[in-house]
Amino acid sequence: MNTTRPNSNSLTIDKTMKKITIALLSGGISSEREVSLNSGRQVFEALNKEKYNIIRYDPKTDLNRLTSDAPQIDAALIILHGPYGEDGTVQALLDLLNIPYQGSGVLGSAIAMNKLVSKQLYEKAGIPVPPYISVQRGDVPDTRAYVEQLGLPVVVKPVQGGSSIGMSIVKTEDSLKIALDKAFSYDDTVLIEAYLKGIEITGGIIGNENLEALPLIEIIPDENHEFFDYEAKYVAELTQEICPAHIDDALTEKAKVYAKMAHHALCCRGYSRTDMILKDQNIYVLETNTIPGMTRTSLFPQAAQAAGLSFSQLLDRLIELGIEEHKRKC
Repeated sequence: MNTTRPNSNSLTIDKTMKKITIALLSGGISSEREVSLNSGRQVFEALNKEKYNIIRYDPKTDLNRLTSDAPQIDAALIILHGPYGEDGTVQALLDLLNIPYQGSGVLGSAIAMNKLVSKQLYEKAGIPVPPYISVQRGDVPDTRAYVEQLGLPVVVKPVQGGSSIGMSIVKTEDSLKIALDKAFSYDDTVLIEAYLKGIEITGGIIGNENLEALPLIEIIPDENHEFFDYEAKYVAELTQEICPAHIDDALTEKAKVYAKMAHHALCCRGYSRTDMILKDQNIYVLETNTIPGMTRTSLFPQAAQAAGLSFSQLLDRLIELGIEEHKRKC
């Protein structure tokens, strides 16, 4: 590890200082590999080449090289999604290699990746969530009991995973078993959640000790998509994203408070993005992302742009926060 790490201000002040060596991790082996690779390409393009010496690594093939290079790496940017990237696995490896990285550590990453544990912690913190049931692989599904408890429609999704992969909206009891089988193909535990039809909003948080809530974004999938599914997320022009969201000041403030509360409840660090539903003037928290999408048009960079941070400046800030957090832990 370099013994002369830059302080947070040096990233933007001293052009004569040696470049900061950044390990850019993207790809991996989860079902979100292609999303990660695309994000990694855009992050690479946005990083200031005058400040950074950027070395790219794909954890699918390059872990040995990353380990070998560790003494020369000043910080890492983890642009990975799903298991083995967003769940604390890579974070633990970087901790062992003594490499700073942006975002949450092992604990926060693992908790936020598990939607069931997240909901339990939200509830303990007093954060409203939609009613839900968890089902384990091997359980004999009682679809009638599920419907009686939650009503219809319901949302069925794997407990771990992202990008709405394996998720379904179920409108009839007959189709519930099919949706469960689909979700179980991605995980051993599945959530069945009451479907709340309302305004989808998401709130970004940035900071370590002092948290800043970014402007909210309202998400409006096109009429052919009932929710913000994989296609709506990644196919251009299928979703309208409004920033700041068209909701009143009181609800905006409440949503920002819930985003901060969720960030704290799940032991997040650095940054996060919490998805919520506004229904009948009530806000319900759905889930928190510890590595939000990181293309120029992704939700978190959009919110940062609305707060005055360009994509390149946002990446600078995340690197600063990662180095700051590493120093705090050392």
